[in-house]
Amino acid sequence: MNGMTKPILTLTLSPSIDLSCEAHGVTTGHKTRTSANRFDPGGGGLNVAKVIHALGGDVRALVLLGGVTGRMIAELLAQSGLDFEALEVRAPTRLAMTVHDRADGSEYRFVPEAEALTETDCQAALAALERSDADWIMASGSLPPGAPVDFYGLAAEQATGRRQKFTVDTSGPALKAALGRGVALIKPSLREFEDLVGHTLETAAEQDAAALDLVRTGAVGMVAMTAGEAGALLATPDGVIRRAAIPVDVRSTVGAGDSFLAALVLALSRGALPEDALAWGMAAGASAVSHEGTAQIDRAEVETLAKAERPA
Repeated sequence: MNGMTKPILTLTLSPSIDLSCEAHGVTTGHKTRTSANRFDPGGGGLNVAKVIHALGGDVRALVLLGGVTGRMIAELLAQSGLDFEALEVRAPTRLAMTVHDRADGSEYRFVPEAEALTETDCQAALAALERSDADWIMASGSLPPGAPVDFYGLAAEQATGRRQKFTVDTSGPALKAALGRGVALIKPSLREFEDLVGHTLETAAEQDAAALDLVRTGAVGMVAMTAGEAGALLATPDGVIRRAAIPVDVRSTVGAGDSFLAALVLALSRGALPEDALAWGMAAGASAVSHEGTAQIDRAEVETLAKAERPA
């Protein structure tokens, strides 16, 4: 992927410190000793920013941080070399935990609900977005308590008015409220997409038709839907493109969807064709699941995988 672009801006309203570790035999009622402990800045937008940065893209992360845990994330981000702007909030940033059980290969994920934002916090985030001259703004993650359900929709309208492309990776009411507001791209999982359209989509044809309907009715510019081992699709006004999943040994699924989205949008921002951008997304997702930690990708591996043609 080549070409000069303005930095992509990512937004994270619900960041977290992601603790990942290993254990041998997770059981109830006993101490579970862990090893291979690592701490990563987490949350959808931060994961996206980390992957864009790792792929050599120009990116800036806008993140709301609070308390001791928020300061820890700021320190981790500074150490990583990622360009970021931290908006201070009163509520402490959450800490999430993923435990990989070596005994049977199970993965346990514990994700606490984010603390509530205030109206002032939300207005500060919108003001920071308005100051950005980025061509692409990527909002990723759930809305924390206190944020209005149409926050992403409002942010999308404002960005569209500034001729910026706004992408949303969220779910539930927050995703529904963003439709028809000028969003350039959404990235639901299959389960999230079924919830969005209100019924199950059992076949690829049904999924393709539903995604294309959203695009051609003007609800959203593009739909990128991921379906795990079943691969992914990208719906544009010209039609639907599918790619099969890339077979890899799975070590961690945390941040895989964010990695997919990061590489997809980075490629689009550099002028790639939709089918090539989807290939980059699939490659980054595959690289992420094959490494421990949150959204940890290998640039050389992604570049190699992206060049391989894997039609669905």
